Amino acid sequence: MYVIKLGGSAGIDLDPFLDDLITVDEPFVLVHGANAQLDSLSRRLGIEPRLVTSADGQVSRFTDAETMDLFLMVYAGLANKRIVEGLARRGRRAVGLTGLDAGIIRGRRKDAIRVVVDGKPRVLRGDYAGSIEEVAPDPLVQLLDAGMVPVICPPAVSHEGEAINVDGDKLAMELAVALRADALLIFSNTPGLLRSPYHPDSLLTSATLDDMALLVSFAQGRMKKKVLACGAALRRGVPRVILADARAEKPIHSAVSGGGTHLLREGAPIASAEGAMTDVTSSKGRS
Repeated sequence: MYVIKLGGSAGIDLDPFLDDLITVDEPFVLVHGANAQLDSLSRRLGIEPRLVTSADGQVSRFTDAETMDLFLMVYAGLANKRIVEGLARRGRRAVGLTGLDAGIIRGRRKDAIRVVVDGKPRVLRGDYAGSIEEVAPDPLVQLLDAGMVPVICPPAVSHEGEAINVDGDKLAMELAVALRADALLIFSNTPGLLRSPYHPDSLLTSATLDDMALLVSFAQGRMKKKVLACGAALRRGVPRVILADARAEKPIHSAVSGGGTHLLREGAPIASAEGAMTDVTSSKGRS
């Protein structure tokens, strides 16, 4: 069984991804994002998206009450149901959900978050961001047993019953662990994890859990959260995680066949597209 995460960044064409997805023989849960769609709607309504950076360099969306309304419109509505619609056109029965539904994903609202602004630490309040603390996958298992495709996205629900914005990669990771998935596949608008973010030929093709500190040092921006989620999945029992390109021809089959960055709990040393471990470590040493 696979948990497949489709990112919501710009440049990803949904139709060819779904064309390939419906040919996958393994049962799967599809987790999706919608960042680009949310940014677009926000700007059309005159609301500039607000991104914040934590002290350790992770980038996230500041989700105040107004933004949460838009978040629900896009994630739970437009983005989710367009995927369900696309699967229906291809003859697959799918059910669109959020982590909020049936309490599938529960967590703690952070309210106050620590960020870095112009190099200085600050505390921001009024955020509806949260951290995942509980997963109840039974509704997804029932859908899978009935031959349906669960399509799920943030938000989650807080212990007080509020919708909270949780990271989609972490949500996918938690589901992969809870469902004992054979693999977690995370697709975005990059070829995988790159040693240098602006050079596609610097792709790291394989690594193990032992290499995770080095991989995190290569990751920039939103990719850092993806790599951290990969490490957590491996540590908690998922045997294989793949970071791959949603824009590739037949992206799922390409990833399963060796495309992207393959991360295993144990195995061969880290390798890059050039093939040698010394190539990978030449620009960044181990710490």
